[in-house]
Amino acid sequence: MPGPLTGVRVLDLTSVVMGPYATSVLAELGADVVKIEPPGGEVMRKSGPMRHPDMGHFYLAINRNKRSAVLDLKRPEALQVLLRMAAASDVLVYNIRPQAMERLGLGYAVLRETNPRLLYVGAYGFSQKGPYAARPAYDDLIQGMAGIPWLSQQAGADKPRYAPMVLVDRMVGLQLANAITTGLYYRERSGHGQRIDVPMFEGMLSVVLGEHLAGRAFEPAVGPTGYQRSLAEDRRPYRTKDGWLCAMVYNDKQWRSFFEVIGRPEVFSDDERFHSQNSRLTHIDHVYGFLADVLGTRTTDDWLRLFERADIPASRMYDIDAILTDEHVRATGFVREVDHPTEGKLRVTAIPTEWSESAPQHRSHAPLPGENTFDVLREFSITEDEIEKLVTTGAARKAGP
Repeated sequence: MPGPLTGVRVLDLTSVVMGPYATSVLAELGADVVKIEPPGGEVMRKSGPMRHPDMGHFYLAINRNKRSAVLDLKRPEALQVLLRMAAASDVLVYNIRPQAMERLGLGYAVLRETNPRLLYVGAYGFSQKGPYAARPAYDDLIQGMAGIPWLSQQAGADKPRYAPMVLVDRMVGLQLANAITTGLYYRERSGHGQRIDVPMFEGMLSVVLGEHLAGRAFEPAVGPTGYQRSLAEDRRPYRTKDGWLCAMVYNDKQWRSFFEVIGRPEVFSDDERFHSQNSRLTHIDHVYGFLADVLGTRTTDDWLRLFERADIPASRMYDIDAILTDEHVRATGFVREVDHPTEGKLRVTAIPTEWSESAPQHRSHAPLPGENTFDVLREFSITEDEIEKLVTTGAARKAGP
């Protein structure tokens, strides 16, 4: 068995990042993910840099191990084909608003009638139980509503900033992948399919509020919101004499070792601000400020040698190029080169989990839009005559001649 989800068939109607990232996790784990795309291809294909049209770097990164079929679901004949495909699938996942799915004729009641064992999984902006149910949402919007730009300013930024990565889509995408695999486990035990909703706003709130409710986790409140350690202005890479160092002096053992390294062992016992985990958190600005001052007195190499001997976690601050040349990354082969049949040599990451059995594998490249349309339709018992009619009317398309 090449992966733990081998034999699971997923119809992927998602686009942009959150849904495709989640289904890329399923595909990495062995699921047969059929990506259903509109005639123009999904939007992330346009995100450069790229060598050829519709094959942007972002699309390539989160769509390998999938197959692409182009169906124009606004045409009734394509919609009927999709329903036939859903009847023989395990999961249908989408990330347009549920109201739009209903208008397409793909609401849960229709799909449940088609296949009672199907997991019908929606990933979109907001829970359908509240007044924001029909609102559109993107990563930046949800970051703002979840407090991330505000938190960045609380932590010392000169102005609010979004995290410099597509954070919400990936965080909630992992929750989406987890919900699907858990739903499959439940179905194997019960025999029942079901509808599963994975809203972005609530998903990200579970991450942010998990630490930043802080004093307001209690009623009545025992303090303000905001986890002190995460918001400390000096919780950052530290400037050394010749560069930057990422160091984590955290528990009592590490702090004792640190004071031994700098020749001031008495500080741990004499300065109550360093006595315990709780005391250090209470005085976190002083603690991080002290660390910043001391680390500025030596070079990065000096500190790395000293901290390695003291068993204190530390590393250089990497840029992306440094990650690619890191000795550990090279030794594990986590970033590797593969040959794509149309895009040439690509640099890709490996699957980030390691298994003693049923190990996931890199099985196929990210497809061209509609590259697998005909093969996929045949697998779902769509006849050659039906395929020809779908192509003639524009309801289905295939890449290339």
